[in-house]
Amino acid sequence: MRTALLAWDYPPAPSGLSTAAREIAESLAAAGAEVTVFTLDRTGRERVGGVTVEGLALPPGGLARLRLWGSAGHLAAPLAFRRAVLAAHARAPFDVIEATNWYAPAVLLARRRDLPLVTRSSTPAAFTRGPGASLRDRLDGRTADALERAQARGSAGLIANTAEHGEVIARAYRLSGRQPSAVIGLSLPPEICSSARAAAYPETDAPLRLLFVGRAEARKGFDALLDAVAILAAEQAAGALPPFRLDLVGVPPDDLPPDLADAARQRIAARGRIDAAALAQAYADAHAVLAPSRYESFGLVYQEAMAYGRPVVACAEDASARAFVGASGAGPLAQTATGPALADALRPLLLDPGLRRAYRMQALAAAGRFDRTSLGRETLALYEAAIAAARHP
Repeated sequence: MRTALLAWDYPPAPSGLSTAAREIAESLAAAGAEVTVFTLDRTGRERVGGVTVEGLALPPGGLARLRLWGSAGHLAAPLAFRRAVLAAHARAPFDVIEATNWYAPAVLLARRRDLPLVTRSSTPAAFTRGPGASLRDRLDGRTADALERAQARGSAGLIANTAEHGEVIARAYRLSGRQPSAVIGLSLPPEICSSARAAAYPETDAPLRLLFVGRAEARKGFDALLDAVAILAAEQAAGALPPFRLDLVGVPPDDLPPDLADAARQRIAARGRIDAAALAQAYADAHAVLAPSRYESFGLVYQEAMAYGRPVVACAEDASARAFVGASGAGPLAQTATGPALADALRPLLLDPGLRRAYRMQALAAAGRFDRTSLGRETLALYEAAIAAARHP
């Protein structure tokens, strides 16, 4: 089977979508498919991990100028992807295309019987926008939502990361339920698995090292995280807790609010984006991983933390956290995404090394639930169903 995978970026770019794209592409290649990834984060062509990677970075002028025109800018990437995919399809036909729902990169390739589209949904763009947007941003958001909905509805098949996520997507895009669909969990990169296996738990606890990996946005519970750190920093300053520090990966210093309490700021290191080796070291150094998301489509950070055997402090508001962290006993769940609730969940871990070790053992036992073999096999099965549905609507 020949498949085209559309990606906004691809490793070594350090993003969740990038990591997912490589896992999908290389799992399909290992299962015998011929995979071409089209990505906007580079130019040129290369062969990596059994996958052909075609760079489509938009040069100044041309389609890139669309991005200056408000809502119309959302069509720049779909036009670039459509042009490149159809040109390649004319030379050597693809059997199927896969794309993320995020900002609808394949919306202009939907509803084609000769080239069925499968959409694998991450978190919809609407779920990542905060309050207080300008009129222009609100219009942009509505356009993005409409394009995502059109791509999902025009897809020959749909993939969700969890059953709960699939239900959320169906409601958000008002889907009919007639398309072939599947729930397929994502695997972790082999280098993360090997690094995790080699990472011993930190022997020193002065200070305790806490880790957050993500963006400074409400969906990730970042506001609750900072509030919890402020509460616990005040308690530590009073001698009620042992010393601790929090590394923020993916959060640049400028994203910290100016009114953050000094006691909290002194215990935080905002590191911005870091490369894969530095991220592996950050996990290895951590005593616990804080992931208080209000919503995750899958939650790769949960899987990464468990692979390293690090207790995960998550939030019960997120269904993936309940399924992967709470059900496995890999860490405590804050009942709500608020500073006091998160502080209550984290405080016992700071005080009790035995509890940290117990959660570590549970996390290790729960790790490795998803692998590339099942990812490739189940994705190809959904592709076959989507191709059949497109040919015989």
